Amino acid sequence: MTSKITPSTALLLVIPPLLWAGNAIVGRMVHALVPPITLNFLRWAIALLILLPLAGTIYRQGSGLWMHWRRFALLGLLGIGIYNALQYLALQSSTPINVTLVAASMPVWMLVIGGMFFGAQVSRKQITGAAFSVAGVLLVLSRGDWHQLLSMRLVPGDIFMILAAIAWSVYSWLLTSDKDPDAIRGDWASFLLAQVTFGVMWSGVFAAGEWMVGDPHIYWSWPLAAALIYVAVGPAVIAFRCWGIGVQRVGPSIAAFFSNLTPLFAALMSSAFLGEMPHVYHAAAFALIVSGIVLSSRR
Repeated sequence: MTSKITPSTALLLVIPPLLWAGNAIVGRMVHALVPPITLNFLRWAIALLILLPLAGTIYRQGSGLWMHWRRFALLGLLGIGIYNALQYLALQSSTPINVTLVAASMPVWMLVIGGMFFGAQVSRKQITGAAFSVAGVLLVLSRGDWHQLLSMRLVPGDIFMILAAIAWSVYSWLLTSDKDPDAIRGDWASFLLAQVTFGVMWSGVFAAGEWMVGDPHIYWSWPLAAALIYVAVGPAVIAFRCWGIGVQRVGPSIAAFFSNLTPLFAALMSSAFLGEMPHVYHAAAFALIVSGIVLSSRR
C-alpha cells in the first residue's frame, strides 16, 4: 500500500536522479584521466569500504551472504560489474545527455525481459507506451534527423548504453525474487554490501583484463580523487539509501516516474559544466519517453 507523496518523500526521490545525472557528468569529465572499467572498480571498492562499518556482520559464518552467494554473485555481476562498467564505457564516446536518455528506455526492456523470461503479462497500453519510448530513443540515436535512421551509424557509446539497459532490466527482475533472507533484504546496507562484495570482485577481474589487453594510464590528481569520492558516496550509497526509503513510502510504480528526471538533470548539468548544450530533439525525445512511461503505467 502506498502513501501520499509528502514534500520530504518527493525530496528523497529527487535526490537519486540528481546524483545519477551527476555520475554521468563526472564520468564524462574524467574519461581522459582514468580507464572506464578501472573507474568502475575504484568506485565500488570505495563504496565497499564505506559500507563495511554499517553491515560488516554479513561476513560472519552462516549469514545470508554465504547461504545465497550464487544469487548475490549474479546480482553483483549484472548491477555493478556490467551495468556500471558499460555506462562509463558509453561516456567515452557519447554525451551524458545521450547516455541518460538512452538509459530512459529501461521500461521498454523491463517489459521485454519480463515477458520473455519471467512470465510477466504485457498489456496493449504497455506496448503502446513502449513504442513511444522507443521512438524517443531512436530520436536521440538519429540526432534529431529521422532520415538518418536508414543510414544511421551508432557511436559505440550508444550501443554500450543499450546493452547496459538490458543488463539492468535483468538485474531488476531478479530483485523481485524473495529468495533473500529477511535479515539481508530488510537491511539496506547489508543488501547493498552483499551485492557490492561480489560486484567488486567482478569489476576487479574486468579491470585486470582492461590493463592486460590495452595500454591504460591513470593520471592521479585532486580532481580525480574528488570525482572518485563523489561517484562512490553519492550515486552509490546515498542515492541507494534515499531511493530505498522513497520506494518504501510510495511504492515502486510512483517512484519510477522520478527516475526519469535523470536526463533532465543531465542536460542542465551538461550545459553548466561541460558546455554541451541540449538540442530541441533532446527535449522532444524526453517528452516521448516520459509519455510512453506514463501511458504504460496507467491502469
